[in-house]
Amino acid sequence: MDWAYVHKIWEKWASNNVGTSGKPLKAALLINYDPTGPSRLLSTIAEQEGIKANPIEISQFVNFIKCTKLQNETFFIASNEYMVTSIHENWFHGRCMKTSNPAGEGAILMQTTAFLLLALYDGSIGSASGAVAAAEQFALQLSRKNL
Repeated sequence: MDWAYVHKIWEKWASNNVGTSGKPLKAALLINYDPTGPSRLLSTIAEQEGIKANPIEISQFVNFIKCTKLQNETFFIASNEYMVTSIHENWFHGRCMKTSNPAGEGAILMQTTAFLLLALYDGSIGSASGAVAAAEQFALQLSRKNL
């Protein structure tokens, strides 16, 4: 694992895509993940921006992904409950079930060879499109190194 490369591209990507004013994402989280690894191999938080993730919560989130019951269950991130609204080949999209934001909130999860990228955003369809594009940009950079 080339951690220096991962950190370098994360820093550049996060500074351009994660924040409050004019950025497509309000928060992002990078979790190392190997679905084929032994069960004793725990996923850990590799990088985070705009969110202070709880390792226990992340463990529960990873278990949710491993169960592959995405259509039937909800998941929690930072005390918000999300319902999966669309599933694609290597990513899925969820909407927050209770939010104070009138435009809503969403989450996008992309899986690469070695990581899960969780991208959180505020807004509706237009915001979701920008969030997906930002997340795909980072996932593509990881894929170039087979990460």
